[in-house]
Order: sequence, then structure tokens, then C-alpha cells
Amino acid sequence: MISRWGAARDAVRNAATGPAVTYGLIAVCCAIFVISPVSGLNPSYGLGDRLLVAQAAYFERWGVIPAELMGGSPGALLTPLTALFVHGSWLHLLGNMLFLFVFGAMAEERMGQVHFALFYTGAGYLALLVYAAVNADSEQTLVGASGAISAVLGAFLFLLPKARVTSLFPFLFFLPLRFPAWAVLIFWFVLQWLAARGAGSGPGVAYLAHLVGFGVGFVYAWGRYGRGTRVNASSATEGESQP
Repeated sequence: MISRWGAARDAVRNAATGPAVTYGLIAVCCAIFVISPVSGLNPSYGLGDRLLVAQAAYFERWGVIPAELMGGSPGALLTPLTALFVHGSWLHLLGNMLFLFVFGAMAEERMGQVHFALFYTGAGYLALLVYAAVNADSEQTLVGASGAISAVLGAFLFLLPKARVTSLFPFLFFLPLRFPAWAVLIFWFVLQWLAARGAGSGPGVAYLAHLVGFGVGFVYAWGRYGRGTRVNASSATEGESQP
């Protein structure tokens, strides 16, 4: 009885405040990007070579460097958390925030605000940590919320598999077509898997972090909520950008 009352209370609170955590994460990521040297909008970082040096230092300070993290550097232990709020380009930022906006709101509504916030940061940290462990000798810096957002997608697949998602696919001339969430997300997962198999060890998209995050999100939702708690949602909209 207490558990049901608590769930009902959380549902009423979430309905009143909306997906505040999702919107807050988007706002923080955007604000951090705008004031960072990566956006090119902050004149204090200068131009040309000076700006490039500032960008490199920025990534090294706040991003994950697998060799340092796996080497036991105390300062590197926080980087899988700080890296979730750092993005490498405008396209990187906008693609991630689009996916978070679409899928995060309904996942947060189902989980509750505090639970969703802990899930997002914990799964994101774990995704980057696993990537660093697999690439323990790499000196390449890893940044972005992709691992955390991929976890949201994995949880969404379990919690709301029948939600209708409007998707834009380049090979279909960007026509807006509606599909069940399970079809879109499984298709996305397969693309990440194929891309990860063909990815080299150099700089680029960390597809492994996507796969790990997605798997963590799905398994966590399955273990935490079970089969009896899936939700039938009405609709969502997804762009073609990938987290």
C-alpha cells in the first residue's frame, strides 16, 4: 500500500512539474557548450591557433582519457561524469539533445525525476568507464552525453516499446514516417553495432559507449520494473541524428 501510494504521489508530482530533469539536462549542456571554446561564441578564447589550443585544453580537462582513467589517476575518476556535459561540435550537441528531448521526457515520466537523474548519470558514467577499460591504452579524449542518452533509449525500448515514433530517414528522402518505438530503436541499435565493428582505434564516434549504454538501460529497466510495468504511450518524434 505504501509503495502504491508513493508511486501515485510521484506520478502527480511529475505531471505537475513536467520532465524537469530532461529539460534541465538540455539547458545545462547547451549553456556549457555556448560558453566553452568549442562553440566559437566566447571571444575570451581568441581566434585561430589560440582557439584551437583552448579547445584541446578544454577537452583534456573535462573529457575522458582512457589511459589516465585506467592508469589510476585520482583526477580522472570524475571525468566520466564531467564528459557527459561536454560536446565536440554543434552537430554533436544538437543530435544528442534532440534524442534526449524526445525520449528522455517520457522515460523520466515513467521513472520519476530523482530516479531518472540517478539513472542517467550512473548509466552514462558506466558506459564511458567500459569504453575506457576496453581502450585502456588510448590517449584520445572522449566527450559527450551519448552513453547516457543511449541508456535512455534502452530503457525506453523496454518501458514503451509500442509508442509511435515519427522518424526521418535520409534514404527515404526525410519523409516523416511513424513506426513503433521497438522497430526504430532496434534499427538504431543494429546501426551502432555495425558501425562499432567497422570503427578503428583512432578518433571518431564512440560506438561502443552507445552499445554499452543501450544495453545497461534496457537491462536496468527490465530488472527494475519487470514485464508488468510497460507503458503504452501515444507518440514521439525522432530526428535522423544519432547520439
